[in-house]
Amino acid sequence: MRIVMSIALLLFSHISLAVQAGDEAPDFRLPLLTQQGQLSLSSQKGKVVYVDFWASWCGPCRKSLPLLNELRNELKGKGFEVVAINLDEDIRDGRAFLKEFPVSYPTLYDGAGKTPELYGVRGMPTSYLIDKQGRVQVVHQGFKPADITKIRAQVSQLLQQK
Repeated sequence: MRIVMSIALLLFSHISLAVQAGDEAPDFRLPLLTQQGQLSLSSQKGKVVYVDFWASWCGPCRKSLPLLNELRNELKGKGFEVVAINLDEDIRDGRAFLKEFPVSYPTLYDGAGKTPELYGVRGMPTSYLIDKQGRVQVVHQGFKPADITKIRAQVSQLLQQK
């Protein structure tokens, strides 16, 4: 019985490692995808941040990136930022995608996949809405255009909090 429990814990331990609402958002520092430099999550402390994991092969990302760009541009002056993390193995794929679907928010690159592992990302796109204190408030998996209305409301609510 003890062996069975040990095996079960090993098999399902990854489930408990996924970042959930209420957890402190793990910090990361990654290179920018289309320009020189790096960005860390901790450098965004004090802002409401929408961390968005995406890849060029992700169909819903073709819809989410432009809509997130509109939301970011609308609320940036109020303390909101989108930080996108591209997970393509080949950096050229992410850069080509952004030529077709340009955004004005910071887009980072993690071809090694360490950050999605840290967060426990299970599918594309997956996003984390983080409050001003650095705590995850919402985990959003998948994307359809109608989702942006709910995301806007969640962001607006967090922007009003101290």
